[in-house]
Amino acid sequence: MRGVVIKSTGSWYRVKTAVEGIVECRLQGKFRTKGIKSTNPVAVGDEVEITAVDDTYAITKIVPRKNYLTRKSTNLSKQVQIIATNIDQVLLVTSVVQPKVPRGLIDRVLVTAEAFDIPVIIVFNKFDLCDEDDIDELAGRMATYDPIGYKCVVTSVETKRGQEELKELLTGKRTLLTGQSGVGKSSLINSIESDLDLRVGSVSEFNEKGQHTTTFAEMHDLSFGGEIIDTPGVRSFGFFDFDKEHLSHYFPEMRALLSECKFHNCVHINEPGCAVKEAVEKGEISSYRYQSYLNFYHDEDLTKTYD
Repeated sequence: MRGVVIKSTGSWYRVKTAVEGIVECRLQGKFRTKGIKSTNPVAVGDEVEITAVDDTYAITKIVPRKNYLTRKSTNLSKQVQIIATNIDQVLLVTSVVQPKVPRGLIDRVLVTAEAFDIPVIIVFNKFDLCDEDDIDELAGRMATYDPIGYKCVVTSVETKRGQEELKELLTGKRTLLTGQSGVGKSSLINSIESDLDLRVGSVSEFNEKGQHTTTFAEMHDLSFGGEIIDTPGVRSFGFFDFDKEHLSHYFPEMRALLSECKFHNCVHINEPGCAVKEAVEKGEISSYRYQSYLNFYHDEDLTKTYD
C-alpha cells in the first residue's frame, strides 16, 4: 500500500493513504539507510510504500523523489536535514517590522531553493504595522526581488490585504511554508484557510525574536485545493554540499550574465572583464544582493544564525 508522509516526529510517521486513510507508521527494522547523509531518512512529502506489521504499519520503501529542500542540521554526526520533498513551490514569509527579517536570511533561502530548482514566492507580511520608513524599506526590497523573477506579495492578517492573491498562488500546489519565527506564518495561513488551526506564537517585545510554535514539519490539505507544509521557524539556514564556484548560478540576475564575463571560471570578485561587477557598478544588479553573494562566498562553514 502506498501513501504520502504528512508528518514526521523522528520516530513515528503519519502517512495518508487512499485505502486506510491516515495511519501511524514506523521505519521497518531493515529499512536501508546506507548512503543517506541526512538526519531524517524519511521526510514530509515522501511517497512511501507501507505494510501492516502486527497492530501498526511499517515504511518499507521510499518512492524516488521529484525534489527536496534541505538545511544544515545541528546534529554534527550528519550533514543535512531534509525539510520536505516533492514540493511545487516555497512560500517564504518575511516582514520588515516586528521582526525585521535580515536580507541575508531571505537570500540564503532563495539561493538554497535555486540550487534545488524550486520556485519561491516572497510574502511581506504585517503591512498594517508599517510606518512610512518601513514602507520605504518594503518598497526597496520588492524593487530588488520582483525584477529578478521572484513573485512578491504584500499581506496583512488584520486588514486581509493580499490574501486573495496569495490564495490563488497556493491553489493546486504543494507549498512549503517557511520563514523566520515571529513573521506571522501560521496566522496568515489560518486567515486564508478557515479549516486549519495552526499554532500561533508571539514576538518578544524585548528583542523581537519570534517564539517557535511549530516543532515538526506537517502537511495539511487546503480546502480550495493544494497542500501546505508547515515548518519550524527558521533561525538558521545553512547550505549543504555547497560548491562556491557555482554560487553565482543560484543568483538569477548573475546567472544571466555569466557568458559575458571575460573568464569562464570568473567568481566575480577580483577578475578583470567581469560582467557581474560591471552590472553592480551600473546599478543593474542590487548592491545588497551582490553583498550577500560576497558574504556567502567568504563564509567558510556557510552557516549563520539569526538570533
